[in-house]
Amino acid sequence: MKQLIQKLTETFSPSGYESAIRDVIRAEVKDLADEIRVDALGNLIVKKGPGKNAGSEPVKRIMIAAHMDEIGVIATHVDENGFVRFTGIGGVYPRNLPGGRVRFVNGTRGVIGLEPTDKPGDSQPLEKCYIDVGASSSKNHPIKIGDVAGFDREFLDLGDKLVAKSMDDRIGCAVAIEVLKALKSTPHEVYFVFTTQEEVGTRGAETSAYGIDPDLGFSIDVTGWGDTPNQKGLEISLGKGPAIKIKDGGMLSDPRIVNWMIRSAEKAKLPYQREVLLGGTTDARAMQLVRSGVPVGCVSIPCRYVHTPSEMVDHRDVLNAVKLIVEMLSHEVEL
Repeated sequence: MKQLIQKLTETFSPSGYESAIRDVIRAEVKDLADEIRVDALGNLIVKKGPGKNAGSEPVKRIMIAAHMDEIGVIATHVDENGFVRFTGIGGVYPRNLPGGRVRFVNGTRGVIGLEPTDKPGDSQPLEKCYIDVGASSSKNHPIKIGDVAGFDREFLDLGDKLVAKSMDDRIGCAVAIEVLKALKSTPHEVYFVFTTQEEVGTRGAETSAYGIDPDLGFSIDVTGWGDTPNQKGLEISLGKGPAIKIKDGGMLSDPRIVNWMIRSAEKAKLPYQREVLLGGTTDARAMQLVRSGVPVGCVSIPCRYVHTPSEMVDHRDVLNAVKLIVEMLSHEVEL
């Protein structure tokens, strides 16, 4: 699975530019599904399951969302000395940027700098950051206003710990792909949706959920961590199992979904953690609010250093997330 994670995380696809990662995922799942399609917003929708039981009665329609996009930046100005000013696509924070490398859609690479301040301890706004692509003026510059870039960082295997620029949420995509491989049969009509534009407002999940009209669903996404020095506010540790989300900054999980996940984990004797995240949210929030409402939850992968160029997960948590979701989907769901 590590090879798959490396392939996914090293693919360049910020929000709105998901075609490259969609092609990679489609190649991985094309022989595993009963139906594959791409909708108008670019979501890759992969259906598995019969759709009807032996008595030709409708079965439960379950939607699982893992977003394909990653955070990035977009050029807003090129000054006379060739330095590129930019703003974020998704949650881009200045404290994580200085010295980071980026790659633009056209292949141009650069390094992020930060204007000096008289008080080094002060936090600087994004407007004080710039990208140096090695140019000395704005004439014949390789970057134009509106050009998009993503972080440029290779995958790192530290044994149980894996580090990459876009674990959020390529690790969720990897879990979904592996579930498709491991799920031999399901009594449900299951839609694995690799969504677009989550980082800029869970847009792909909203449109795809409207089209699918699921009976229930959940997202697969990263969550924060609480197991590094002085990291407070979240009782989540890497290596102690996938987290079952109860609440985050935008969504309350349906208690029936939470109980279904917990029952499945305990039945399969899998480790799990209970998650209450104070900020942030996932595609599950968008799914929850479409049409007349959908009961939802989230299987979370604990991740250190979220929204930096070096996000870290534990390989054991990833494998156990796959096992948990396979167990959940292999049997009739009774909420």
